[in-house]
Amino acid sequence: MSGAVSFTRMDHGTPEDYALLAEHETRELAAFPDRVLGWLREMDVEAGYQVTRLGHSLQAATRAQRASEDDELVLAALLHDIGDVLAPANHSQVAAALLRPYVSERTWWIVHHHGVFQLYHYGATIGVDPDARERYRGHPWFDDCAAFCADYDQVSFDPGYDTLPLEHFEPMVRRMLAAPRGAVA
Repeated sequence: MSGAVSFTRMDHGTPEDYALLAEHETRELAAFPDRVLGWLREMDVEAGYQVTRLGHSLQAATRAQRASEDDELVLAALLHDIGDVLAPANHSQVAAALLRPYVSERTWWIVHHHGVFQLYHYGATIGVDPDARERYRGHPWFDDCAAFCADYDQVSFDPGYDTLPLEHFEPMVRRMLAAPRGAVA
């Protein structure tokens, strides 16, 4: 089998072409945890806070783990702001999309909406409606997202907090991102 497909249009692909692409996708999926860990390391730069964006993410994950949250929510706390590396203007949605094949619908929803829920804690200070999250009132995971922001996100900018290092979370990242839960579209 050659290193590239024979087609220039997908509807002209052969079974051999798609078998080759499946091999490439398998390699890409296997390398995904390494890419995610690399993106986290890219967040270890000054960003105007008293901790780096990586420090904030590690602190949120540390708090979630110490509160005995399950690994899925700890992973969400660790990766909730990873979208800042890829798309700062819509980081919540990007982080949620990254996590979607690996977490439950509830955890996806929390990460997807955490940006608007965070406004509750600082929106009035910058002239933005702190109650913007109220449009989701009544949603089954409203309280879960509000708690995620209150307990893990908005409090995790403390340089004095005893934060666990990335190496502590690396085995969990590798295990949880090893394979999507379902079909990847």
